[in-house]
Amino acid sequence: MGVSCEEPMVLPRALSPEEVNELFPQSENLSLSPYEVLMREQGLLDLQELDPEIKVELKYSSTDNFSGTDLYGNLELAFLQEEAALALVKASQKLREDYPHLRLLVYDAARPLEVQETLWASLDTLSLEDRKNYLADPEEASIHNYGCAVDLTLFDTQTGKPLDMGTPYDYFGDLAYPRLERKMLNEGKLSLRQLNHRILLRSIMLDAGFTPITSEWWHFDFYSRKTAAKKYQLIK
Repeated sequence: MGVSCEEPMVLPRALSPEEVNELFPQSENLSLSPYEVLMREQGLLDLQELDPEIKVELKYSSTDNFSGTDLYGNLELAFLQEEAALALVKASQKLREDYPHLRLLVYDAARPLEVQETLWASLDTLSLEDRKNYLADPEEASIHNYGCAVDLTLFDTQTGKPLDMGTPYDYFGDLAYPRLERKMLNEGKLSLRQLNHRILLRSIMLDAGFTPITSEWWHFDFYSRKTAAKKYQLIK
């Protein structure tokens, strides 16, 4: 047997962390959110797995919320119980059929009880009665805490922006109240265009089986608190 004249293989050197970041600047964080694990274990469904056309921008996974605190950490997905999730997919499909350039944009969905407690505590400057206009008392639990409520708006793919609803999400004041919309319209504080956007969102959600509330244009329940508590366990 002759002697091989091939040169030994030269292995590539390991990349430094800086070089990795430069080569893969958009690489995803592969660590799962503990909240995602918790919700999947409890049988909740990822809305975007069911319908990728549903847009998600969790406000409590950022500081862009009334508490000014990132409460969800690396959770980027929105979850609901199966029946509520399938109903939202129905709403999404109907919206696209009627208005091809519009999409549902979810700001919050299933919410762990400990996050509810933190949000409740952050409103300690308000009276208990006023707080309940915006949040459920954790002692009673929110329908969000059972995975049966969703906060959302309409997104225009032509402009790349949400439709103008007259207030931002989590606005604490009369202008956000559906029950005061006629008054706000008459006083010139809410435009007809803004009101029409709200009515469109409500009609789409009502048709899919969701129920609006009187103090937040963005909030919709699929079940009552009593029914949700009978069917599901709290997310905690």
